Amino acid sequence: MDHAQPTPQATLYMPIIPPPTPAPSPPIPQSYGFGPDPTLASHLSAFKSLSYAARRQHLQALIQECTPSELLFLSTTITPLLKRDFLRALPPEVSLYILSFIDDPRTLARAALVSRYWHELVNDEYLWKHMCRLHGFSRDAEAVEAYRREHLRQEALAQDNLLSLPSVPSGEACLSPVLLPRDYRPRPPSLEFPYRKYFIHEYIRTSNWLNKGKLLRIHRAQLYPPPPEPTMPGELGPNEPPIPPNPAIPTSVAIDSQWVVVGLANSRIHIFSARTGVLSRTLIGHEAGVWAVALISEGGDPVGLPPSTAPPEGDPLVATPSQDASLPPTLRAAVGLDKPGSPVRMRMRKPSFPDPFADGRRKPERPGVGKPSYPGGSSDGWGQPNALVVSGGCDKELRIWDVKSGYCIYVLRGHTSTVRCLKVLHGRPIAVSGSRDRTVRVWDVQRGRLLRVLQGHTQSVRSLDVCGNRIVSGSYDCTCRIWDVDTGACLHVLRGHFHQIYTVAFDGVRVASGGLDTTVRVWDASTGACLALLQGHTALVCQLQLTRTMLATGGSDGRVITFSLKDNAFNVIQRLAAHDSSVSGLQLDERFLVTSGNDGRVRLYEFEFDGRGGGGGSGGEAQCRFVRDMCEASESVWKVAYTRETCAILCKKGGKMVVEIYSFKP
Repeated sequence: MDHAQPTPQATLYMPIIPPPTPAPSPPIPQSYGFGPDPTLASHLSAFKSLSYAARRQHLQALIQECTPSELLFLSTTITPLLKRDFLRALPPEVSLYILSFIDDPRTLARAALVSRYWHELVNDEYLWKHMCRLHGFSRDAEAVEAYRREHLRQEALAQDNLLSLPSVPSGEACLSPVLLPRDYRPRPPSLEFPYRKYFIHEYIRTSNWLNKGKLLRIHRAQLYPPPPEPTMPGELGPNEPPIPPNPAIPTSVAIDSQWVVVGLANSRIHIFSARTGVLSRTLIGHEAGVWAVALISEGGDPVGLPPSTAPPEGDPLVATPSQDASLPPTLRAAVGLDKPGSPVRMRMRKPSFPDPFADGRRKPERPGVGKPSYPGGSSDGWGQPNALVVSGGCDKELRIWDVKSGYCIYVLRGHTSTVRCLKVLHGRPIAVSGSRDRTVRVWDVQRGRLLRVLQGHTQSVRSLDVCGNRIVSGSYDCTCRIWDVDTGACLHVLRGHFHQIYTVAFDGVRVASGGLDTTVRVWDASTGACLALLQGHTALVCQLQLTRTMLATGGSDGRVITFSLKDNAFNVIQRLAAHDSSVSGLQLDERFLVTSGNDGRVRLYEFEFDGRGGGGGSGGEAQCRFVRDMCEASESVWKVAYTRETCAILCKKGGKMVVEIYSFKP
């Protein structure tokens, strides 16, 4: 029986019947208003022919006749039509001019969140430059210069990090996500000043000053250490009492952006970090109390020394030969003898920035007078890689220390009595010291030698100040003297006080001096003439500071008086009953005044600024208002010193020497 072969199965396609087409939509009735309606057209033509007042009455009548659902329909229809970005509709110059009337930076920051276009407008540097002037941040030339250098340093470091990426040999896989072309050239640092970033930085820093800031560290030490045990044979006689050690009383302080240096009466020098408040090291070497310290910041721009001013070896004015030949390589590098500086620092000095606020800042009265000394006791370096400390005291010696290692680099001898005051010139390795031996001596701290002996005073030299290549010394012989540091010549002798002079201040144009006769005298530095006799204190004038437009004085009567220097009027701006006892510290800048007293208080005052180039007081003078006490009350405050971002307070609490370090850095 034959079996039939199976036939291959064919693919069957089933037809898909499409769904039925829906019925057409009915026509929209003309009563909805979407089609031509002759009644609506006549109403519109009649509405257009009405006057402005009649149209408003007509609309008001229609709204009153609408139901809630119709009113909701009107609201959702009208609201999008009313939304309009008026700043986008205007030219950018006009929009920026409108935004420049905003004086609150927080309002300006909130405006940047409206839209992307507003964000671009608010980030324009013109607005923040205007805001800097409005809030007075353009007045402090030192703050602007410091931020400009920091901006340049960050860009230089970014270039270094980019160039330090490991190179990839040809034919190998690259493990780094960044590839530099062969013809890559590092871009030069941007010369545009970042006004917005600078304003944010200064605004936060000022707010920190007003709101207390951050207490980094509190250091406590025994003020009167226990006397030595009289058990060592041969040291003391049978009936001789033990000699008590000197107390740890702070006698001097110097501060910059990195370090806080404190000299003590027990011959020690403490160095604290200004960034963390940690006690970094203690310098031991003086055999008696330290009465003066000066801090030389690392880096800096060197100021050229004319060849004729450097005395040759064998000059009779040179008391000691150079000591640099015996230095080890590490200390030679610390003072800048062998190593000029890192590549980043060298690049920082090459570009020449224009002053970003030059058109709005008052120019100095006499150009070329030099840079005044910092009230915090520090000075700019001459390009050396390490920070240095210069100290002097009762052992008649000056010592040069390397802050990084803590080693003593030089011991400078020559004074025959206590070194009472000390200053270092900006950008030059020259220190000036005044002593109870009635002399002022000029030292080369880079090579460790005495340059000159300035003689003329007949009693102890109590205070010094420097500016450029000029020195001003105040003495117990009731006179001040102005010296040329390069030649050693006495340019002027300032006579007028009838009692001992305790403090002097010098800005290159004027000299201010105060002393035991309770008066302050202001002198012309170029002619030596007395410009003004200022009275108001009833006791010793022990604190002075000169600024561009103001003279501040502090006395043992607890008063702080500010005088105006505009047009040489020397009018009293303000009399402050700052303390109940003697003013032990006084420092001010363009915005703040800080005072300390033996009553145990440290007080902060703020100068009111109206944003139009003058102060908030009458006549455009800068009046200051009390803000707050900067620390808890103590038994006594010996010293206070601050920079823009750090403040050091040296006081006595509970019978101990206390060092409090505050930070106001954003």
